[in-house]
Amino acid sequence: MVAPGASRVSRIPFPAATAADEGAVPFSLDAALSAWAELPRPRVFTNGVFDLLHRGHCELLGEARSLGGSLVVAVNSDASARRLGKGAGRPFNWAFDRASVLAALRDVDLVVTFDEDTPRELLARLRPEIYVKGGDYDVARLPEAALVASWGGRALALRYRPGLSTTGIVDRIAAAHAATVLDGEIA
Repeated sequence: MVAPGASRVSRIPFPAATAADEGAVPFSLDAALSAWAELPRPRVFTNGVFDLLHRGHCELLGEARSLGGSLVVAVNSDASARRLGKGAGRPFNWAFDRASVLAALRDVDLVVTFDEDTPRELLARLRPEIYVKGGDYDVARLPEAALVASWGGRALALRYRPGLSTTGIVDRIAAAHAATVLDGEIA
C-alpha cells in the first residue's frame, strides 16, 4: 500500500528529486497521514537522524518491527538534525537520501520526515500504539513517552548495541584519515 508521492517506496520508483532539492522530499506528513490508517496494527513508531545507516540501526528497526503489525520511521529533516548538534558537517546525507534508504528496508512500512527538534507533533497526529527508541535513551524521561501514554500507547527502550553508532563510525573514519595524513599519503 503506497500513498501518492510518499510512504512505502521500497517496491516502487522514487519520484524525481535531487539531494539538494530538500523541498521535494516526498516523505511528508500529508503523505504519511494518507497511508497511516491502512497500516496493520499495532503500529510501531520510531524516529532518528539515521545519517549513516549501520547494523545497530538495522537491528533496532528489525526488533521494533517485530513488536507490531507495521513500522513507521520518522526521520529528522536536515535542519532538525543540525540543531541536534551531532557534529560539524552533519548530517552527511540529505533527508531525502536518508529517508529513501530507510524506505527500502524490508522492516520499514512507512517513512516520514519532520522538521521539529522532537517528533511530538507527528506523534500527536499519528497516535501510534507503540513508540520505541534505542536503549541509549531513558524512555521514561522523554516527553514523547508521556504523550504516547496519554492515548493508551506504550513507549519502550530497545536493547542498546554498544560500539554500533554513527558517531563511532565517524570517529573511526576521522582517525583513519588522520593516520594517512600523518603517514604522508594525502597531500
